[in-house]
Amino acid sequence: QVQLVESGGGLVQAGGSLRLSCAASGRTFSSYAIGWFRQAPGKEREFVAFITSPGNTNYKDSVKGRFTISRDNAKNTVYLQMNSLKPEDTAVYFCAVGKWGIGSYYASAYGYWGQGTQVTVSS
Repeated sequence: QVQLVESGGGLVQAGGSLRLSCAASGRTFSSYAIGWFRQAPGKEREFVAFITSPGNTNYKDSVKGRFTISRDNAKNTVYLQMNSLKPEDTAVYFCAVGKWGIGSYYASAYGYWGQGTQVTVSS
């Protein structure tokens, strides 16, 4: 069993920054890919970024150059640094542990999910 807790969300003006954290307990997740997804009201959950066990990363096109995913395996924590935030980034952000070491754009490839943290970007 793995427990994930996201933190760092909040209200920020457009152009601002936030850093989300995803802390895991119950299992060392250094062997697994970790993904960030988000869900806006009335929309489906969508992929944002993932980081693989060796540290390879991949991003949704609309966040490339603005968001950075990183991991600290010693702390069992993954981060999502979000810069130049836009109102369209407003959503609940979730982290998830991949079922395997490789990353994926698909939510079905992730086995454990956190409860989410709200990010609101005002214009």
